[in-house]
Amino acid sequence: SRRHLVSAWNPLVLPDTSKSFAENVKNNKAALPPCHAFFQFYVSPSENGGKNKLSCQLYQRSADIFLGVPFNIASYAVLTMMVAEVCDLEVGDFVHTFGDVHIYHNHIEQIKEQISRTPKKLCTLKINSKNPEISGNKSQKKSIFDFEYSDFEICDYEAHPHIKGVVAV
Repeated sequence: SRRHLVSAWNPLVLPDTSKSFAENVKNNKAALPPCHAFFQFYVSPSENGGKNKLSCQLYQRSADIFLGVPFNIASYAVLTMMVAEVCDLEVGDFVHTFGDVHIYHNHIEQIKEQISRTPKKLCTLKINSKNPEISGNKSQKKSIFDFEYSDFEICDYEAHPHIKGVVAV
């Protein structure tokens, strides 16, 4: 259905703003409200008689552009690939929408270093969950919880040296 949303927004565990991060966690509350708050999958019909495509749109309430956003992009792209694999769909688009986008003061030097670098060729991620001898070209996975680390292969990954950054809260 086009009406289904997945929400990380749970009012019962939202932090009490009058308490410290540690106090909130001790009281079974979140340290912070969820930054990536909602996502929605959409299946679009095949254009040429092949498989339908699964796309994902993420709304991120608060976006730490240096540390959080790259991790969120990778995480939701992988999640979309996993769901597409389980549902026997092609992978479509990942659309990322931001609310409050920010750069923390303690990340400025790291960001300057990062944008001074020449981008490298993009790597690709393969999911190796098919066993032609058992199921032809269909996935062996029935749930996203069936995946194991060994099911994923990063191809042609070439990275610059690590840039350390401290999470700002």
